[in-house]
Amino acid sequence: MTVHPSFPSGAASARLSTDKPLSLAILAMGGQGGGVLADWIVAAAEGAGWVAQSTSVPGVAQRTGATIYYLEMLPAGQGGAAPILSLMPTPGDVDVVLAAEFMEAGRSMLRGLVTPDRTTLITSSHRSYAVGEKEVPGDGVGDPESVVAAAGVAARRIVAFDMQTLAERNGSVISATMFGALAGSGVLPFGRESFEAAIRAGGKGVEPSLRAFAAGFDRVGSGAREIVPKAPGKDLAEPPASVGQPELDALLSRLRTLPEAVRPMAFAGVKRLVDYQDAAYAGEYLTALAALHAEDAGNGGAGNGWAFTDAAAKYLAVAMAYDDVVRVADLKTRAARTPRIRREVGAKDDQILGLTEYMHPRMEEVAGTLPAWAGHAIENRPKLFSALDRVVNRGRRVRTDRIHWFLALYLVAGLKRFRRGSLRFEREAEHWTRWLALARDVLPENYDLAVAILSARRLVKGYSDTHARGNAKFDRVLSAVPILRRQADGGAWLRRLIKAALLDEEGKALDGALLTVASAWSAP
Repeated sequence: MTVHPSFPSGAASARLSTDKPLSLAILAMGGQGGGVLADWIVAAAEGAGWVAQSTSVPGVAQRTGATIYYLEMLPAGQGGAAPILSLMPTPGDVDVVLAAEFMEAGRSMLRGLVTPDRTTLITSSHRSYAVGEKEVPGDGVGDPESVVAAAGVAARRIVAFDMQTLAERNGSVISATMFGALAGSGVLPFGRESFEAAIRAGGKGVEPSLRAFAAGFDRVGSGAREIVPKAPGKDLAEPPASVGQPELDALLSRLRTLPEAVRPMAFAGVKRLVDYQDAAYAGEYLTALAALHAEDAGNGGAGNGWAFTDAAAKYLAVAMAYDDVVRVADLKTRAARTPRIRREVGAKDDQILGLTEYMHPRMEEVAGTLPAWAGHAIENRPKLFSALDRVVNRGRRVRTDRIHWFLALYLVAGLKRFRRGSLRFEREAEHWTRWLALARDVLPENYDLAVAILSARRLVKGYSDTHARGNAKFDRVLSAVPILRRQADGGAWLRRLIKAALLDEEGKALDGALLTVASAWSAP
């Protein structure tokens, strides 16, 4: 806990003031400058002749709990009276709440810190996803609409916009933008010069902080409102007429044979597969997609908005661009990666960035990278496989900012040209061939179920244990197809099974859903 008292240490013996202090609570995560923001507010108050105090209660880890900074201030008392200032916020008794992330604003309401009779809520509308949101196999992102609705009732006044983006544009951190929003809101009785003086007194990163402060201050004054999305939107681009490379232009020409509504999704698939492997591989994708589109056309696809072809365009690309060791090595050695990481951590040009990666390969991944004949030969010798696994299967922390490990990963990434001859490719191709065959077989009988079968591919992702669990769930979900293909609402039921499979890692919800399906249509 940090305390910044502004009154003499001997004031305890003096008469105590009963004036009501102005109270503020700041909810910020590590790296967002919550402590700096609290110090700036204290400095601004003291510079204006007020008495101010701040305390802090740390959260747990980076994204499982925010630190709460609490401040109280009031004009200096008359006649030597010493103020009584609290160390913790009291629910229902906070004048201003500043939340450095949108869901933290929601948590402040749950804690009772925001009340409609007195609290001004100042929050950034951007999202930093919590561990609980990220660990869900499916879509675990919290819906911000519930926070929007609650804020409209719980707070006296709301100031909300994307303060993180505004700070980044001005080369600073979110605390500076929030400070500007606080000043611009007018809830504190200090002039703009008092706030700016507090930033200058800090002595570090003054100019970027002042720019971000001014941006936040002006943004509040504009009165513009923002819609808070649940998650970043996906904007699928229309394929261009040409990119100036004959091999790629040939792919674009083939895209134009597909229905117009499907082309953006298919174009995204082509881009993904060219990046993943090469133009020839993307050509194989378009050949398979054209065959699926032909079957869609013969089974009422036009009347169904080409839903089967669109789902195939999406999930076939996902299946063909599976995650493997080669892909991981490729992504980790790309030239654009280090500059991106430098931007994310805020490293300055004169600072040296070190990269330590955690890797835990298994012999399954190593065998999958080998040529199919060699991988089979090792797997067919259990003793040899176990001996090699004891050597390979352990966690490692490697420095990829150094030539030894970077070169090792670079060489692994170079195996991309041999990927289609690997054991892993052989197995993945067999898997997606069976999956597509099932969807095509069901299509004439139950169009919606066939579309749902294609969308079940979203269960298969990642590599290693994650991939194995996804594959197991995928197979269990599709095991219900023989029952559901006879039902008019079979597609809706299969989507329920997919949703259940994404609810937990162990698949307990899926077990219950499969029992429901089996009991609903079991033979009499």
